[in-house]
Amino acid sequence: MVRVTILFLAYFIFSNVHAGPDSVGTGLVSVKSEYDVESTADRLEAVLLEKGMTVFARINHAEAAWKIKKKLRPTQLVIFGNPKIGTLLMQCQQTAAIDLPQKALVWEDAQGDVWLSYNDPSYIALRHGIEKCDGVIEKIRQALANFSGIATTR
Repeated sequence: MVRVTILFLAYFIFSNVHAGPDSVGTGLVSVKSEYDVESTADRLEAVLLEKGMTVFARINHAEAAWKIKKKLRPTQLVIFGNPKIGTLLMQCQQTAAIDLPQKALVWEDAQGDVWLSYNDPSYIALRHGIEKCDGVIEKIRQALANFSGIATTR
């Protein structure tokens, strides 16, 4: 119970310090990009492949909306993972599989700013009551921060 409380407090502090638009309390980490949506998603996909990740899909939600004659600001979802890490997380708590593979949402807000958002690993740990797997959570957190940093900055 103490460990869950500590994880919750760490999550709360982390999410407020690194919060992007509307992300406080949602379990999302949002990183502002210096590129447009397409370029950010391209850069993310490139770094993921370079680091040995599998990119399972890239979904262009704005394009899908256009096909049904609806407007949506640029919004793309990249689905990716690596069983070497994902399996470790699932061994900690099998229900974490519902949050895998990892996803990154690249989107443009109403002000024209572009964001790369992903699920905070601490939030996933809290959601699934994962304990005694701090090393795995930290490894995932560092990897996601690294990938998003490379994809969003010049």
